[in-house]
Amino acid sequence: MKNGPYWVAFAVTVICTSFYLAGLMLPEVDHLLSFRRSGIEQFEWWRLITGNLLHTNHWHLIMNLGGLWAVVFLHHFHYNVRGLTALFMLLCLLEGIGLYLGFPKLLGYVGLSGMLHGLFTFGAVQDIRCKMRSGYLLLLSVIIKVGHEQWFGASDDVTAMIGARVATESHLIGLICGLICAFAFMLRKPATSVTSS
Repeated sequence: MKNGPYWVAFAVTVICTSFYLAGLMLPEVDHLLSFRRSGIEQFEWWRLITGNLLHTNHWHLIMNLGGLWAVVFLHHFHYNVRGLTALFMLLCLLEGIGLYLGFPKLLGYVGLSGMLHGLFTFGAVQDIRCKMRSGYLLLLSVIIKVGHEQWFGASDDVTAMIGARVATESHLIGLICGLICAFAFMLRKPATSVTSS
């Protein structure tokens, strides 16, 4: 457990919750850290990462953190602390860059959901590499989900719950980034069995 990925999930939970509570007391926190195109254009590069760590309300926070713990639990055997930390930071950065370059009309974004789609996708590919048939099902399911959202949009119930439009484009970027990271990982490290991960 000393080197387990659950410590990363715990650290992200503490950071996201702290940012949320700080934002309730000091609105300047959200203004300073959220993904804002206008700020990024003024060379405030940190927003590409920190925007992923902010949330619109407590339901948004709870849903995203619940998703994080579920994804880590699902694929915990693929990770150690250092590897998952690096992957988390990379996916957050790529999420921000992807949204900035790919969707110029998107002026603002907060939340972990895009990164979570990337992490889920990465884990599904690792399952496939370890010859776990469930990996194919997981990968297909996230592709279908994201494709459905691109055509039909997000659930009205979720939109109402988080008090903001669900940025489904972030889910698409997350899926793409997860695939990019997975294939890059494949090039540098041969597949191993689940028991030796």
